[in-house]
Amino acid sequence: MPSIGQSFPRIDARGKVTGETAYSGDLSMRGMLYAKILFAERPHARVLSVKTGKAEAASGVVAVYTSKDVPVNEYGLQIPDQPVLCGPGSSKPGTDVVRFVGDQVAVVVAQTEAAAQAALGLIQVEYENLPIVSDPLEGMKPDAPRVHAEIGDSNICVHYKIRKGDIEAGFAQADVIIEGEYRTPAQEHAYLQPEAGLSYIDDEGRVTIVCGGQWTHADRESIAHALDLPEERVRVIYPAIGGAFGGREDLSVQIDLALATWKLQRPVKIIWSRRESIIGHAKRHPVFLRAKWGATKDGKLVAAQNEIIGDGGAYMYTSNKVLGNSAITCTGPYFIPNVKADVYGVYTNNVPSAAFRGFGAPQALFMAEGQMNKLAEKLGMDPVEFRMKNALRDGLTLDVGTPAPGPVTVPQVIEAAAKKFGWTPINKSPTKTRRTSSIARGVGFAAGFKNVGFSFGYQENSWAKVEIHGNSEIEKVVLHQAAAEVGQGTHTVMVQMAAEAIGVPAQMVKLITSDSAKQESSGSVSASRMTVMAGNAIKGAAEAALKKWQAEERPAIAEYKYLAPKTTHFDEETGYSTPNFSYAYSAQAVEVEVDTETGQVRLIRVTSADDVGKAINPQLVVGQIEGAVVQAQGYAITEEYKTKEGRVLTDQLSTYLLPTILDIPEKVESVIVEVAEPNGPWGARGLGEMPLLPLVPAIAAAIHDATGVWINEFPFTPERVARALGKIK
Repeated sequence: MPSIGQSFPRIDARGKVTGETAYSGDLSMRGMLYAKILFAERPHARVLSVKTGKAEAASGVVAVYTSKDVPVNEYGLQIPDQPVLCGPGSSKPGTDVVRFVGDQVAVVVAQTEAAAQAALGLIQVEYENLPIVSDPLEGMKPDAPRVHAEIGDSNICVHYKIRKGDIEAGFAQADVIIEGEYRTPAQEHAYLQPEAGLSYIDDEGRVTIVCGGQWTHADRESIAHALDLPEERVRVIYPAIGGAFGGREDLSVQIDLALATWKLQRPVKIIWSRRESIIGHAKRHPVFLRAKWGATKDGKLVAAQNEIIGDGGAYMYTSNKVLGNSAITCTGPYFIPNVKADVYGVYTNNVPSAAFRGFGAPQALFMAEGQMNKLAEKLGMDPVEFRMKNALRDGLTLDVGTPAPGPVTVPQVIEAAAKKFGWTPINKSPTKTRRTSSIARGVGFAAGFKNVGFSFGYQENSWAKVEIHGNSEIEKVVLHQAAAEVGQGTHTVMVQMAAEAIGVPAQMVKLITSDSAKQESSGSVSASRMTVMAGNAIKGAAEAALKKWQAEERPAIAEYKYLAPKTTHFDEETGYSTPNFSYAYSAQAVEVEVDTETGQVRLIRVTSADDVGKAINPQLVVGQIEGAVVQAQGYAITEEYKTKEGRVLTDQLSTYLLPTILDIPEKVESVIVEVAEPNGPWGARGLGEMPLLPLVPAIAAAIHDATGVWINEFPFTPERVARALGKIK
């Protein structure tokens, strides 16, 4: 029986539903100590002194660590611009400054968690408050206070330019021009499992950190750098991980744990509270967008001029990559011959912005799809027809001046979503008359696309090892691959791919994973890349092992490192590039109810069509689509992350409102489109982020269909909708 294309049960399902599976917060060891972190709780200040004597003398306290105890007091996934602990005593300039409320100042290690918590209040810190930059538009100004006085000459940390064709000539051809300003909010990752971990010294003397993440080897590199240790002296293991969504790419507690264990040579555990998670770890980028788009009267796009300003928060994290994706996707999945775009990232004293499912595309597509729907309305065209007329196809160029690698399946996903939804041309839509009392119904449509895999010149790679055991017949297959399982089903799919490649039942495959001491690098579980990257690595290792098996080598063991097609970075002046080797495409139609008196928006129905190339496990594909839709619904309607002058006002789940089972759509229809990806194993494309991309603009279009009002900022809370409808001031 083939394994590919089958909805095998998840290999981790039983342990997770019975509670047997251990997450980071469940771990313990004999002689274990407990750590707590002192957060700055202020957005911008210089740390003049940190006095720890009273805390060190407190009952149960074993040690207190500050900036002077960190060998190399810096870290960062892209650039090392963040101190491990903020305060005086480090040699690197700028490490004595806290730049957001969640910057860490000290770590207390004690016999009990309660003792560690109590000792935090005994640490005396003297601060000199500094001017706060909380608005990225203000932060761009030449006279704005500097967030990083030691880096560059302004708060602008990212600037990408797109220059395609002749923008002035393009607008001269336009019969219709639409201009607009849009704002997208921050979004909290809201993992089921807050940041937690356990560290210890293993049998070979390595500092070992057992903690959730998305790339064991990148975590190891950062930890080893901060501790000034060779990487082989540090080991990172992932237990079960309760959600990631991009947010666990950046470190939280790992270096603190490693530092304490390295100093004390004892196991140390930490668990963050929900509030600590919300103020101490990164969010989706809030973005301000301006757009001016033009089309001819027959519905052809001719010009697009965009400006995107992303709030990077206090540190770089992945702002350069996230906003690079915004630059690529800011014209939507459409061919536009003339494009001018400027994309900025700005340091502020807000909580850092980082990777979050969609990675810059949801923000850009809210603008792009809003422009498409408004142009269609002004032209008197159906929005689906308008999209089909302008959809990217094989050979047509992206805004970066090069064609997307084929096959480009924008038309297929648009057609599939419209057909399944039963889309009626908007100018003939019966929804206008479906109104009872104050409740109005509307429908909306949007599409999106995003890269699969890492971009901008990075040599994409992933490693796997396969062992085939037995005598005359295969009795067992052992697969080694370091990819994290963050809830999406990666490990199940890897087992299926190994079984298919070798020709054995999936039950015969044993998976060993997520331990930097036992595997080479898999790359990050992000960028919707792991099915493609791990699958190609597994396929290569399996084929090599089979050759050895057929040559009667017992056991037959082979390793393989897959290298994806090369990509290139943006040209600095034009953006011209081949930034990705693969893309995936999504389209959605939605139906909403709007209470025109209260502003309440209810999502009734979503149809999502997504090209996955080949569904390795169809049920997992449906799960990814449904999960992405609900996460995007929260982003669109309920999740309002509020700050004031760098301070987080919604620092609990009681004030940051996630959708519950009573909020989710009545119906989510998943349409699996399968057009084989040439670079994918068995034709598979990445999926994880795609169904999140179009939902917000589709909901905005449906609200407009129901009410006649365009709302260019979300979440579409009752207050915001009621204000747009003129019900409140």
